[in-house]
Amino acid sequence: MAKHGPETRQQILRAALKRFANAGYAATSVQQIVGDAQVSKPALYYHFHDKAGLFQALVNEALDQRLRVVQSAAARPRNFRGQLVEILAALFDYFHKNRDLTRLAFSAAFAAPGEVPQDVCYLDRCQRNLEFMHSLMKRARAAGELDRRFNCRDLAYGFYGQAHLYIVAHILMPHYRLDRVAAERIVDLFLSGAGVKKGKKARL
Repeated sequence: MAKHGPETRQQILRAALKRFANAGYAATSVQQIVGDAQVSKPALYYHFHDKAGLFQALVNEALDQRLRVVQSAAARPRNFRGQLVEILAALFDYFHKNRDLTRLAFSAAFAAPGEVPQDVCYLDRCQRNLEFMHSLMKRARAAGELDRRFNCRDLAYGFYGQAHLYIVAHILMPHYRLDRVAAERIVDLFLSGAGVKKGKKARL
């Protein structure tokens, strides 16, 4: 295996994710990662510079993948409710398949000092992902599917934040099912407050 190739990079990422997820960032050593990945330390340093860079790469991957999942889901249905259901169902499915990576991304925001790299960056990508939801809300409100009394950014925060709250709740309470049925229920709860009521014209 070429130490500078993409396969080596992915092998290092997989090994680091398993270690970080099970032991935490601070308790994981570079030697453990390269031992699990069966690569040399120079190979790790070539791809990620150091352990902090490796953690940052995993956080970036989690947030980038989440955006791709949401964008792909939103492109499938034609109506706004369908978009929201598809987005939630896709996020839940992604979480079930990438539980450790999702937990690691959350840890970047909620960990105590010293538990993650001091300079880990995530806000720019979080804001980018939120802006995609904001754009969906603006289009839906312009189409008359959302009440104009509500600020589109507040709606984006409300919906996207609610989605992540359910994922965090599932981590703490695994018995709560996150699936398409749950996605439809959550969307209907959201729209019952923000959606334009039947027989009521949206205020311009």
